Amino acid sequence: MQRRAVGTRRPPLLLPLLLPLLLPLRLLLVLGAAEWALGAQRRYTPDWPSLDARPLPAWFDEAKFGVFVHWGVFSVPAWGSEWFWWHWKGEGLPQYRRFMSDNFPPGFSYADFGPLFTARFFDPEAWADLFQAAGAKYVVLTTKHHEGFTNWPSPVSWNWNSQDVGPHRDLVGELGTAIRKRNIRYGLYHSLFEWFHPLYLLDKKNGFKTQYFVYGKTMPELYELVNRYKPDLIWSDGDWESPDAYWNSTGFLSWLYSDSPVKDEVVVNDRWGFNCSCHHGGYYNCEDKFQPSSLPNHKWEMCTSIDKRSWGYRRTMTISEVASESEIISELVQTVSLGGNYLLNIGPTKDGLIVPIFQERLLAVGKWLSINGEAIYASKPWRVQLEKNESVWYTSKESSVYAIFLNWPENGVLSLKSPKTTSATKVTMLGVQKDLKWSTNPPGGLLIYLPQIPPSALPIEYAWTIKMMGVD
Repeated sequence: MQRRAVGTRRPPLLLPLLLPLLLPLRLLLVLGAAEWALGAQRRYTPDWPSLDARPLPAWFDEAKFGVFVHWGVFSVPAWGSEWFWWHWKGEGLPQYRRFMSDNFPPGFSYADFGPLFTARFFDPEAWADLFQAAGAKYVVLTTKHHEGFTNWPSPVSWNWNSQDVGPHRDLVGELGTAIRKRNIRYGLYHSLFEWFHPLYLLDKKNGFKTQYFVYGKTMPELYELVNRYKPDLIWSDGDWESPDAYWNSTGFLSWLYSDSPVKDEVVVNDRWGFNCSCHHGGYYNCEDKFQPSSLPNHKWEMCTSIDKRSWGYRRTMTISEVASESEIISELVQTVSLGGNYLLNIGPTKDGLIVPIFQERLLAVGKWLSINGEAIYASKPWRVQLEKNESVWYTSKESSVYAIFLNWPENGVLSLKSPKTTSATKVTMLGVQKDLKWSTNPPGGLLIYLPQIPPSALPIEYAWTIKMMGVD
């Protein structure tokens, strides 16, 4: 019998059986380590090719509808618009000078409005309840408008912030806590520039070759807002007088995307310098109340206001200047059909109240979304967005196609030319339990026979949704 060499052992019989199982496991570990290393190395450099290549976090496109809140010292005069200070002192418009002389004593300055911004009746829980009832999936609050007053205790806005003057409260923090209790995403609006800040005016005088204001005011504010409140969205504004190089926008965004506490979830817009709008950033605003006429190739958002003439609260607002429920819902439908998000603005009073007409409009949107939200939230544009001459807008989700029609046909038959029926086609109306009858339309498409009841008897009064399954 042959003797084994000293120190050697025969392999256990179990090992050959385990090897086929161990090799895939080892492969998985190697791949996992490689994937982890790739993720750890995924950093964004301070240049637009790198920053623009960052994928937009999915939550934003799925959200579709948000509420914008313009609130600040401009809510005290509550006259003209949130640009009150600029129209009064920057442009010297006679109607603003007259308003001041008629209503305030001689020598009254804009800073004197600060203590009158009391937020006495501000109830963040009530606000959050209202926004939730409106169906909003994200809320954006002005942390600082162009007047420079910060709605949080900013250390670089001494005696011109909501802790030192007026409310003596951290408005940004209080609302954020209430919003997040309801699983609503929280966004922060921030103006890069300030009309009358001495450092900004000095940089402007120097042709923006110096950056005293940027590093003494703007950047410290942005970094603090991110580290302190961890926003889901940064809605930048006030960029239009100077390029992104002056604002150090790419440097900030590189940190935001690579190293900040919100690097994986945060979303930003496109207002980071006068050369950025509709070209660089996370999603595009392009301009206030932007409405493309066809499907853009980049994620976008329409921001608009219930008060058609102002973003901030106006005491002189009349009902004819308030967007109607049907106007708002029509804009929401059109925006989502074209792949956008709809951000609807309200302006609270200096006391922290949301006036009833704004509440009514928001609740109307919420009621509509409670029936039709399936066609809005997390939807995608369909191959056709608009049924021309029919006021029908399309969205889609997985295998379903939704046709939202804005006008009830007089004969009770809705004609759709774009969908192609199959043997599996099924047609229903959201908010109505029974299937709807339909037939093919000889030129193409289908005829849908709507419920034989007056539209006023339906759960909603306008913009009804047809859900189609099994159509191409």
